[in-house]
Amino acid sequence: MDPAVIDQIHLNFNQKSLLGINAAIALMMLGVSLDLKLEDFKRILVSPKAPAIGLLAQFILLPAFTFGLTMILPKSMLIPSMAMGMILVASCPGGNLSNIITYLAKGNCAVSISMTAISSCAAIFMTPLNLAIWGSLNPHTAPILQEVHLSPSDVFVTIFVILGIPMAIGITLSKVFPNLANKVRKPFKIFSLCVFMLIVLGALLANWQNFINVVGLVALVVFLHNALALTLGYTSGHLAKLPVRDKRAVSIEVGIQNSALGLLLVFNFFGGLGGMAIVVAWWGIWHIIAGLVVSQVFARQKLPPEEEDADTCTV
Repeated sequence: MDPAVIDQIHLNFNQKSLLGINAAIALMMLGVSLDLKLEDFKRILVSPKAPAIGLLAQFILLPAFTFGLTMILPKSMLIPSMAMGMILVASCPGGNLSNIITYLAKGNCAVSISMTAISSCAAIFMTPLNLAIWGSLNPHTAPILQEVHLSPSDVFVTIFVILGIPMAIGITLSKVFPNLANKVRKPFKIFSLCVFMLIVLGALLANWQNFINVVGLVALVVFLHNALALTLGYTSGHLAKLPVRDKRAVSIEVGIQNSALGLLLVFNFFGGLGGMAIVVAWWGIWHIIAGLVVSQVFARQKLPPEEEDADTCTV
């Protein structure tokens, strides 16, 4: 199939589904934030190196390297809307599963949780900024931004409502009502995740034939992009001489992006543009598979003696 055909596909995704995904992401963020404490933010002040390196890789290096990847991949396999989808994913914060994947990988969960907390806050500013900068610098994706008249301030408001407010509520509840937060934390996270999966599953089933027809066109692109993100995170940690557990955490945080937020932005601001939507949707599936595989590879690798008995923390 010609890649250009992707943008001719009309995805069945109505306003009710979009509102449902808005609510589901807000619920998931609230569930995640119940795990966060002010100490998670203070930890960065006490031991800032690993989270700082990770955030640099996530919000500066990954968007820049993604821009480079969109410029060098042949146009026969990467149409402008797919390239825009890659830039959008690279502009998003870490995904909600990164803490669990880090735990399975025997990485430093404290670093992972700290990065999740800070990246979710930073995304309110950095996601619209990176999307506007790198999307406009690529001559093939710039017309897409111009066509939709994307306003970074509008993206800022959307992300603030979806991520910022639920995070503030969750951290406040955890601080003011710790016993209640401890009781509802696990069931709430499970509930919100199930609601989100049901909504995504419904949207996937409504577009099943479209998905089957075009997934092969984006599979290689998403594989390369995700491999770049994981490698970039680990290499950044390695160059900064971080401990092995920290390098694992940074790699996973950079490699597991919040594709649910990306999908929301695709439909809110880009009218469900086919190439963008398929790239972001497939990334959401693929990064879970890749994350689980990478976690098992990491877990089977022997740690240095000084890190063998280090506390991995729980999630």
